[in-house]
Amino acid sequence: GNIKALARSISLVENEHPGYEKLLQSLPPSQSKIIGITGPPGAGKSTLVDALIGELISHGRKVAVVCVDPSSPFNHGAVLGDRIRMSDWYTHENVFIRSLATRGSMGGLHPKIIEITDLLKTFQFDHIIVETVGVGQSEVEIAGLADVTVVVVVPEAGDEVQTMKAGLMEIADVFVVNKADRPDAGGTQGAGQGRHDDRPDRPVRGQRSLCRGANALHEGNGRAAR
Repeated sequence: GNIKALARSISLVENEHPGYEKLLQSLPPSQSKIIGITGPPGAGKSTLVDALIGELISHGRKVAVVCVDPSSPFNHGAVLGDRIRMSDWYTHENVFIRSLATRGSMGGLHPKIIEITDLLKTFQFDHIIVETVGVGQSEVEIAGLADVTVVVVVPEAGDEVQTMKAGLMEIADVFVVNKADRPDAGGTQGAGQGRHDDRPDRPVRGQRSLCRGANALHEGNGRAAR
């Protein structure tokens, strides 16, 4: 499809321009998968998404990326800085990147994220990646949107008790321990593995994985989506 038309259509939906409902109602069904990337602030989500784009492109895939940035509670503006880390892909013919602000919405997402991803699905992307704002323990709305939810953590994220707490750690289909060259990365990975192994009582979508490297993340996403 026409990328300029897609960008304009997203703006119509984002700003609730008159007639946007009819546009959404006219969209055909699509089977494109959504990969949700979430985690606390500073975990390296954008850098990880940048690496994942490269991995998917190397396999000949078309990728759409939606980066959600926090809005200021004072002036309601947003820096939209996540895509700065993805600057290598701005002009790539198989990559579309769009930044959105939360506009006060809770849960780490844009209030029209469902409608916007429905638009993206009609443009024949093989993968749609949604990166949330930096979240805490209770912002888990991404799990209701994504087919595969990737939770990114870092070695400094806390001890084994922290990983036992309800919320963010429960929604992961794939755990990623980022910045794994730091001390105690092995302990964080072990705690994540415990979340993988010790909770057969909760629903599991596909196979949960612990990934190391962009290639392993791509493979883990594929297993979790089955």
